[in-house]
Amino acid sequence: MSFTAGSCLPAMPMAAPSWHRIFVNRSLALEKIRCFGFDMDYTLAMYKSPDYEELAFELLLDRLVSIGYPHEILKYQYDPTFPTRGLVFDAQYGNLLKVDSHGNLLVCAHGFRFLKGAEIWNYYPNKFIQRDDMKRFHILNTLFNLTETYLYACLVDFFTNCSRYVNCDTGYKHGNLFMSFRSIFQDVREAMDHVHLSGCLKEKTLQNLEKFVVKDPRVPLLLSRMKEAGKVFLATNSDYNYTDAIMTYLFTFDPGDKVQRPWRSYFDLIVVDTRKPLFFAEGTVLRQVNTDTGKLRIGTYTGPLQHCTVYSGGSSDMVCDLLGVKGKDILYIGDHIFGDILKSKKRQGWRTFLVVPELARELHVWTEKSEIFEELRSLDVLLAELYQPLDSGSSERPDISSIKRQIQNVTHKMDMCYGKMGSLFRCGSRQTLFANQLMRYADLYAASFLNFLYYPFSYLFRAPPVLMPHESTVEHMHLELRESGLLTGHRLHQLSFHGHQNLRGIFQDTDEAENDDDD
Repeated sequence: MSFTAGSCLPAMPMAAPSWHRIFVNRSLALEKIRCFGFDMDYTLAMYKSPDYEELAFELLLDRLVSIGYPHEILKYQYDPTFPTRGLVFDAQYGNLLKVDSHGNLLVCAHGFRFLKGAEIWNYYPNKFIQRDDMKRFHILNTLFNLTETYLYACLVDFFTNCSRYVNCDTGYKHGNLFMSFRSIFQDVREAMDHVHLSGCLKEKTLQNLEKFVVKDPRVPLLLSRMKEAGKVFLATNSDYNYTDAIMTYLFTFDPGDKVQRPWRSYFDLIVVDTRKPLFFAEGTVLRQVNTDTGKLRIGTYTGPLQHCTVYSGGSSDMVCDLLGVKGKDILYIGDHIFGDILKSKKRQGWRTFLVVPELARELHVWTEKSEIFEELRSLDVLLAELYQPLDSGSSERPDISSIKRQIQNVTHKMDMCYGKMGSLFRCGSRQTLFANQLMRYADLYAASFLNFLYYPFSYLFRAPPVLMPHESTVEHMHLELRESGLLTGHRLHQLSFHGHQNLRGIFQDTDEAENDDDD
């Protein structure tokens, strides 16, 4: 087995299918986990793509038309090949941006038109944005944001090409009316809130569960095993009636069997209406839910944990108190990089598992199109070799324009293998903001939480050594020294993707306890 700088070692034998693996950012001893926590939407309940996104997109368009947007926008249909998570919407200029963790631009699109060169520099000097300007730049990180992302592109495309509107730098003019990109953003956000809070999306989903929700018999199997290994809880932002309908569907496989195990019996604690990320801070009032009517009981619940009781609101501190666990005892599994993973990690110290459904597709491209990645790596090596015979006394300037064009073309070809906005995790050899957040806040990640089925509950998920550039580009062994103590030659040798077998043994010889973040 081999690795590259900054890569994640697969946490299971290489012979296993890649989509069954769990990948590791920080070491975690599974036998030390006393409690498993779950989100519901896009975690326990996976929505079928693109059917679910198409439904949400249609509802968003209907809402915008109802508040005055032109009926012509109804002609747009959801295209799953365009949006990817982790993009940034610029509310000043209406652009969709793909950036790295420092705010450097990787991709820029105005509607469906991708900007290049001087156009990008005109909007963003130095091809850089101030990500902390939260009023202007809005990160679209969740799976629910996919339809929102595509809708921004559709609206910009429509108004840009509609003869009734005059294009301006920060929006569109129609007679005495001015529609800014910021107002478009606000309208779309209001439409998103309406679709989710009014219940119309949930209502449509429940009318055709088979079309919109993935049903997998392995879900109750894995939760049964987890409950034998520790405590299990559910914490979802959804209300009880919707949660009950979805979970009943997920856990019912033989409608004719009158001896069905209730879905609530798979959990030690169930909390709905959590209002994450507020749930991980001060939280809200903890109330009991009447499971017969779905209504809340009056008053704050202050008693002990009751089996199969459903609660509403509360906070992560209350979960710890009711279950008798704390901090690193808990592994929380969710799909929301901010609402589930970042806040539970930073505010509670919980261990975290991020569900990334796109990972299956990403792994497929990574393996099936390996020749493209190898081509990009070869160009990097070729670029370095042009400078190899030169030093600070050289006046020669190698012509690298051809290689730079080739790198750009190969990067574009690589991106198009994933979709029109490219990979969720990278643009060529550069990592995206989403990739950086995943590596920073998720201890483990996989395409599905069901991948736990392929690991024993005594498993040690071991993080790879994170190599710095000077460690990943300099041979570890056999460096010849001059008698003066200086290296013979001043050249550094670029290692191949498979050149660190020796380092792996060195890092693994370190004390196990020293690298286990659980201690």
